[in-house]
Amino acid sequence: MAIKITGVGSYIPQQEVPNNSFLKNDFYTEDGQQYKVDNDIIIKKFKHITGISERRYAKDHLNNSDIGAIASEKAIQNSNINAEELDYIIVAHNYGDVAHDSKQSDAVPSIASRIKQKINIKNPSCVAYDILFGCPGWVEGMIQANAFIKAGIAKKCLIVGTETLSRVTDRSDRDAMIFSDGAAAVVLEKTDSLEGGLLAHESATYAIEEANYIYFGESFNPEDTKNTKYIKMLGRKIYEFALTKVPLAMKACLDKSKVDISNIKKILIHQANEKMDEAIIQRFYKLYGLDMPENIMPMSINKLGNSSVATVPTLYDLILKGELENHSINKGDHIIFSSVGAGMNINAIIYQV
Repeated sequence: MAIKITGVGSYIPQQEVPNNSFLKNDFYTEDGQQYKVDNDIIIKKFKHITGISERRYAKDHLNNSDIGAIASEKAIQNSNINAEELDYIIVAHNYGDVAHDSKQSDAVPSIASRIKQKINIKNPSCVAYDILFGCPGWVEGMIQANAFIKAGIAKKCLIVGTETLSRVTDRSDRDAMIFSDGAAAVVLEKTDSLEGGLLAHESATYAIEEANYIYFGESFNPEDTKNTKYIKMLGRKIYEFALTKVPLAMKACLDKSKVDISNIKKILIHQANEKMDEAIIQRFYKLYGLDMPENIMPMSINKLGNSSVATVPTLYDLILKGELENHSINKGDHIIFSSVGAGMNINAIIYQV
């Protein structure tokens, strides 16, 4: 028996938002001081560091649960299962449903329950719940679903990552340019295959000094008196944390799997920051005394931005469908899923297709 992904689907919003959309923003420092350099310089530096040239925003009438449901229906159809056979729907997100004209998060009922309703699953034994684990939420959902199936309490699970981060960003904060919207889902189930599937996993939470590296805070604009909270990051601390901790987690996971590093075909890492992700993978290979192989790290952040929990499964879907140039994944390939985010949480999975 192997526990494998049998279906995958994603929803990439249609609204393209290029970097020049931020040229008229008033950017402030965390101390409430307006930047004295021109926005075109800020944006060029941003592109150089993050690799992001544009991102996607959901249309006004679509909420987080809506785009999660669209991705879920695609994954279910791709798997050729009856949706009523699902035992669990596990939905990773961070901010619930946030209407386009509001900054208030709405997560009651759960996003998972809303997705179950939207895709019209009537079976009450299909348990739907949310997972809040920062950007690594979808990977953690995979780990949980795998445990349910191994324990014999489930056969088929739907794991969804969905987020509309554009609706919780502070437009006076340069970091607003990082975030985007998107959703992706997979069906994970017990199969008759004798090999492959989820071979090993590793997770960790660092919550002493690190817990508040990503947080909800007030606008950097001192004239904003609406007392609204937005997603905020301590960028330098996150960068240093990720470069130190994520390669070690990936190594622990790979060593546990007994798979030789030479057999890894692709590493699908959370699309957070192009230079940071590349540095993480370089450090991972250095732990084995190796250089980072060419073409090992597919990237979608250039066009899609950072959609948090949706980035890793979206990347997987794009590659499987042949929509990411110069990248492919074939049956039998060993790949790594890995992520880092609020908590601070990190995780990794060794998966054989």
